[in-house]
Amino acid sequence: MSLRSLIGLFGTCLAFGQEFVISDDWQVRVEGQALRVKPPMMIEVVGERYTSIPMFNPKVGGWVKGMQLKGVRAQETTSPRLLDLTSFHLRAGPEENAPLFIRGVDYDIDLEWGTFGRLTDSRIGAEQEVFASYRHAQLRLDAVVQTASGQMVIREGEPRAAAPAVPGVNAGERHWGNIYLSGFIAKLAPEHLFPVLEAAYPESPRVANPTVDRLVKRLRSGQPLRILAWGDSVTDGSYLPETDRWQTQFVTRLRERFPQARIELLTQAWGGRNTASYLAEPPGSAHNYRETVLGVKPDLIISEFVNDARLEPSQVEERYTRLLADFKGIGAEWVILTPHYVRPDWMGLTREREVDEDPRPYVAGLRQFAAKHDVGLADASLRYGRLWRQGVPYNTLMVNAINHPNGRGMRLFADALMALFRD
Repeated sequence: MSLRSLIGLFGTCLAFGQEFVISDDWQVRVEGQALRVKPPMMIEVVGERYTSIPMFNPKVGGWVKGMQLKGVRAQETTSPRLLDLTSFHLRAGPEENAPLFIRGVDYDIDLEWGTFGRLTDSRIGAEQEVFASYRHAQLRLDAVVQTASGQMVIREGEPRAAAPAVPGVNAGERHWGNIYLSGFIAKLAPEHLFPVLEAAYPESPRVANPTVDRLVKRLRSGQPLRILAWGDSVTDGSYLPETDRWQTQFVTRLRERFPQARIELLTQAWGGRNTASYLAEPPGSAHNYRETVLGVKPDLIISEFVNDARLEPSQVEERYTRLLADFKGIGAEWVILTPHYVRPDWMGLTREREVDEDPRPYVAGLRQFAAKHDVGLADASLRYGRLWRQGVPYNTLMVNAINHPNGRGMRLFADALMALFRD
């Protein structure tokens, strides 16, 4: 860790120690006032009906190994570690005395992800109803608020399986921070406290970049600008309303910034894939790189590929140099979005606080590549890394509990792009 990071972390610890601390298992003290936090509730589910269940597949991701339990279901996936490991039972009927199926004989279950399915010699038929009983936790964000009258209160958030929202803070109130109940926890710990240390991301002065300078000139002159948003499921964004997607938010704001501009927005995106996937697609494919990226003749390509995140810097240099040559060949400018943060263990993280510095070599590779080749870089990763300073555990912006940002998370991409076009 750099000296600057150590100094920042030390300052943060002082802020915790003086203003926002745990004083008991379910109590926090804020500016000398003790506030009780409501412990998380375990939800009891009895006889939940499933009209049929698939075969259990142990060779795939936990969230798709079988039927997803409704209580822990998120967007496309389930939220991990919310299921009480000892509570799951599967029966042939909703009654307590209905025949009980046996794990390892009739079915198997991924207890971390809450997905279950039939086994080869199961007594459960392919079209047979089954009834599940279990206990599960939820995620919750509570806000610590000082009201206009000066009273310190905890405003309880709505429990959810994924992406719990911060309760509203009214005009005239001070938002001291949030308390993140990340499932069923035995007591509060420091990693659950997220004081508000900054109101917003600290914008830096715009650094001149040849790519961006040419784009600004084009926007101001009113020349047509065809923008292609190219990426994976985060760029596809079909799980969100159109207005929430990062490219729509960006172009809406770009038109406000340059009212004389004539902008056309196109999207080419492929969920679960990366740049190598596009390059490998044959002619005629719906995602053939030459036909669907180069062939639409964009003036500006904005790329977002969190699915490239396993690349090392040398691999970024090799592959992205090839892409840059192709883009120059059709006269297109290029702006690269650094990726958002994804679930902590997928990034080698053990927490969602003090995570300013993105640990992924891919992100370092993108920054090196953009600087070396004068390509535009919209550094959304930096903004995700500072969310904890704004009181937000970053994974609470993921509607699938893994890597699909909600509208607020998408806005961080648009913020990073618009930062390139500031005066």
